[in-house]
Amino acid sequence: MTDQPTGPIETTLCDYETVESVTEQLYSDLHELVSKPFFKYFRADLYRECPFWPDDGQCNEAGCGITSLDESDVPEKFRAKALSQVSSVSEVHKLPGCYYRDTDFCYLDDDTGTPGEYYDLSTIPERYTGYAGQDARRIWRAIYEENCFGLSELNLMKTKNPAPVTLPDTMTDPFKNENDEVDASEQCLEKKVYYKIISGLHASISTHICYESLDKGTGEWGPNLPCFVARIASHPERLQYIYFNTVLMLRAVARLGPYLEAYDYCAFGKHEDDEETLSKLHNVINTAQTVGKFDETVLFRGENANVLKEEFKSHFRNVTRIMDCTGCDKCRLWGKVQTMGLATAMKILFELDETALDPNANAGLLTRQEVVALINTLHRFAESLHATNVFREMWQQTNEDESEKLITEAERAAKVGVVGIADPRAPLTLRQPRTSPAVGSEARLWEQAQLRFADIFRICRDGTMGCIGYIAGMWREVVQTMQSVFAPGAKSQGPGYSTEL
Repeated sequence: MTDQPTGPIETTLCDYETVESVTEQLYSDLHELVSKPFFKYFRADLYRECPFWPDDGQCNEAGCGITSLDESDVPEKFRAKALSQVSSVSEVHKLPGCYYRDTDFCYLDDDTGTPGEYYDLSTIPERYTGYAGQDARRIWRAIYEENCFGLSELNLMKTKNPAPVTLPDTMTDPFKNENDEVDASEQCLEKKVYYKIISGLHASISTHICYESLDKGTGEWGPNLPCFVARIASHPERLQYIYFNTVLMLRAVARLGPYLEAYDYCAFGKHEDDEETLSKLHNVINTAQTVGKFDETVLFRGENANVLKEEFKSHFRNVTRIMDCTGCDKCRLWGKVQTMGLATAMKILFELDETALDPNANAGLLTRQEVVALINTLHRFAESLHATNVFREMWQQTNEDESEKLITEAERAAKVGVVGIADPRAPLTLRQPRTSPAVGSEARLWEQAQLRFADIFRICRDGTMGCIGYIAGMWREVVQTMQSVFAPGAKSQGPGYSTEL
C-alpha cells in the first residue's frame, strides 16, 4: 500500500505516474478555489419529493443535518433571480421543480419558482454522517440498477490489460484480444465508461467517509485506516476508478478552459479575491490540459450511436433524480453536487463541439450551478487521491501486528463478499448471488479465495498499490470459476459494491 500505482489508466490515454505527479498541487489549487465566493455558494432544493418510492427513510443523526444560508448572505449576482433565465442551447423539458435540456445528462433545479436554498459548500464537509441501514442501501442499489448495461467489476476484469508501462495509441486498444478481435457485447467502450463513472463516484465517496471518520470513543474526526483498507485498498480496481474519473473531469475542464477563463467571477467587488480566483483557476486549467488525456471522440460512434447516447443520458438523469430520495441532507446535497458535476463533464465531452464551447458565440452555455458543480466535483476526486496518499503514509507506520489485523479484517470482508452475506459493516462487497451454489462448491470456492486473499495481502504488505497488475492477473484466473458459481441476472449484476453509504 506504500507504493504508487504505475502504468496506464485503463480507458484513458494517461498514466498513474502523471496523475500522481500533479495530485498534491492540483488538490491545493482546487482546495483554495472552492473556498472562493463564486465556487462555494450552491443552490439546491433538498426537499423535492422522491419520484421513485415513498420518502420514508429520513436520517435522524446529527451528522446528517446542514444549515442553509440566508439569501442576503449570497452576492446578488449569484442569486436565483439573476440567474433564472434557462439557456436556449436546446429544447427545455420541464418537470415539477426541475428541467433538463436535450444536451443534459442530469436534471437541473428550476430556478424560476422552486423553494431551493443556498448552501456554503466550504462549511459542509463530505464525511461520515451515520446514514446507514436499509434506506442507504436502497439508494446505491437504485443507482447501480440505472447501469443500463448490467456491468460489474467482474465484467470489467475479464478484459486484457495493456502493457504495464506503455500507453495505448487509442482508448480502444486495451480492449482488443491477442487476435485483435473485439467482441461488441463484452468490449463496448461506452459500457465500461458508464460503469467506471458510477463506481468511481462510489469509491470516492467511500474514501471521504474513511478520511473524515468519527471516532466515537474520543469524539474526534480523522482518517480511519481499517475503513480505507476494507473499502478501497483491498480492491485496487476501485482506486483505479477514482483515477479514471479524475482524468475524465480534467479532460472536461481542459476543453472548457477558454469558456471558464472568460466567465465573470466577480462577487463582492474585492479585486484581490477575484484575482486569486482567476489565478487558481488558471493553474487548474493548465494542469487539466497536461493531464486530462481522454479521447472522447471514440465513444458514441457507429450505427446506433445516437440511441446508445440517449439511453446513456436517460439513465444518468435518473441517477441525479435518485439523489432526491436520499434521507440524509448532507449526503443529498453532495450527491446533487457530484452527479451534476459528472453530468456537466459528460455534456462537455460527448455533446458539445468546439463551436458550442466558444465563450464569444455561446456565453450562456452552462448555468452557474453547472460550473460550480464541475469544479467542486473535481475537487472531491482530487481530495480522494490526496487522502489515499495520507493512508499510504499511515500504512507505512503500522507495525506487524497492526497490519496483520488489517489483513484479517480485509479477508473477513472478502469472505462476506464472495459468499454473499449481507453485513452492513462490510461495505463494497460483491452482489449477493441470484441462486445459491452447492454447499460443497461454495466451501471449496471460499477456501481457494481465502488462501488467495491471504497471499495477496501478505505479498503486497509493503506495496498494495504497486501490485495492481498481480492482483488483476490473479482475479482473471478465478473470474470464470466465480461466474460459474454465482450467476447474477442482467439487472442484479450491476454493482460490485454493497449499497452502504
